[in-house]
Amino acid sequence: MASAFHLKFQMWLRLHYTPSLSIKSNNRPQKQAMCGIHAVIGSRDTPVLSREVEEKLRARGPDHVGTTRVELGDTSVTLTSTVLSLRGDHVARQPLVDPKSGSSLCWNGEVWRIDGLPVAGSDTEAVFQLLVKARSDRGADFSEEDPVLAALRTIEGPFAFVFVDRPAQRLYYGRDRLGRRSLLVQTGLSITLSSIAESTSEGWLEVEADGCYSISLERSDSGEVFKPQRHAWLEGDDLVSSIGVFNTQTTDSPPQLMPSSASVWQLGHQLREALQARVLNILLPPYAQSADARIAVLFSGGLDCTVLARLAADIVPIDQPIDLLNVAFENPRIAAQHQGLSIDDLYELCPDRITARKSFAELQAACPGRKWRLVAVNVPYSETRAHRAEIVHLMYPHSSEMDLSIANALYFAARGQGQASLAMESPSTPYTTSARVLLSGLGADELFGGYVRHSTAFQRNGYPGLIEELKLDVSRLGKRNLGRDDRVMAHWGKEVRFPFLDERLVKWAIELPAWEKCNFSTPAGEGHPDAEKRVLRLLAQTLGLPLVATEKKRAIQFGARTAKMESGRVKGTTSIAP
Repeated sequence: MASAFHLKFQMWLRLHYTPSLSIKSNNRPQKQAMCGIHAVIGSRDTPVLSREVEEKLRARGPDHVGTTRVELGDTSVTLTSTVLSLRGDHVARQPLVDPKSGSSLCWNGEVWRIDGLPVAGSDTEAVFQLLVKARSDRGADFSEEDPVLAALRTIEGPFAFVFVDRPAQRLYYGRDRLGRRSLLVQTGLSITLSSIAESTSEGWLEVEADGCYSISLERSDSGEVFKPQRHAWLEGDDLVSSIGVFNTQTTDSPPQLMPSSASVWQLGHQLREALQARVLNILLPPYAQSADARIAVLFSGGLDCTVLARLAADIVPIDQPIDLLNVAFENPRIAAQHQGLSIDDLYELCPDRITARKSFAELQAACPGRKWRLVAVNVPYSETRAHRAEIVHLMYPHSSEMDLSIANALYFAARGQGQASLAMESPSTPYTTSARVLLSGLGADELFGGYVRHSTAFQRNGYPGLIEELKLDVSRLGKRNLGRDDRVMAHWGKEVRFPFLDERLVKWAIELPAWEKCNFSTPAGEGHPDAEKRVLRLLAQTLGLPLVATEKKRAIQFGARTAKMESGRVKGTTSIAP
């Protein structure tokens, strides 16, 4: 149950903050930005930002760079932000500094809602006003809970942040409850927080997405300084990712999932709501024309990404094309098996390229009025090698062969440079996407049972085993891939957005009975698609994508052929050399 303080805080928010919020999310411009964050907490002579790291932060946020310094006795906090402006008519220059209190904010992310209400105006500025106001109004009503933490808990959206509450001499930092934005920490005599590691040396860790952290900037009598304290986003042992309680119902006779099932319609509704916030009112990229793409889809041609593309086509203004970014690699090991083929033929043999072209044709048939652009991103082996050190640095502290295989694919896909086709029969031309916002289907497998291990768990232990496997996957989303993926793709001044990981969609999905997601008790055939992610497959059918609805799950490193480039015997868990 919510604390008395939290309820009072929500009442205060509605009374005092509603003028800067809007309950309509349609056509009002929103100024939102993806950024690079860097903060150093230490003594006044603690070294701050190196030139190399500043350049990498500028790559994440090329539209603005700013620095501010907060000094509290012997303690100094140096904050640096770079900004990628994505929406609206002005850049929210960071770090933001309140002239009255001296408090400061570095913000990387978007706010879809505050206390359930969509934000109109600059979300960065809205968050800053929220935090400063919460602190300044502290009094008897705020005696039960830290008001800054209470304010942060009302925010929905992907983010990482550093906030200095100067009057309280306290610094707050953290990632959203699903960990969709990167934030790393290195501790010692000083503490450094950064969107990317300063080096691949030991000592950098990803900030856990298990709550907000705070640090007292006052030096204690014992001399102990800068000890982070964790504050859960929400308390409750039954909560998954501080979002909801997983449905653990079981049954011996589950109802059949059909195209007309309520869960199929509800999933479509949830995805449309999530996409609405993520694909509208995006600022025209620099040097782009009004008819250029503002949205691109990371497009393997598989089920998850193609459903997102199809639904986005109903929302994005019809005069804006949607780019579909499909990546394929020259793999020397595969090339040795096909010595008579040209390199272009080898790209076309990549499983994801074959699937992408089929799904591209189906999208064109389903949405004949929409301008699609399939961008074939072909990566020679020499280019993979040339960028290896950069990719290894960006993905750190992840450091396995599997991490590198996945990071390679995402890094070059996000660059969006390749050969573009407007139709299956049309000739391709050199092209680099103008889109700064990328859509990813990540999260669908974890939520709806798309992995082989989900089927295996059901075969071994029925619904109880399946439920435990699904629950485990959702609970560790923030620990696994998202920070790495953000670092790798943001390097090109792009922001990746995850509609399947919208908090409201996630809450709906984990509260849904397991058989409403993946009905392993009814095998495929006789009108039933594969059991894995069956609810999503049925949605694809209703959207006019019958072939896409049958696509099998394929890991990106195998679909794009970034895995096992030199040797077929290397294991994905093997650590790489920097």
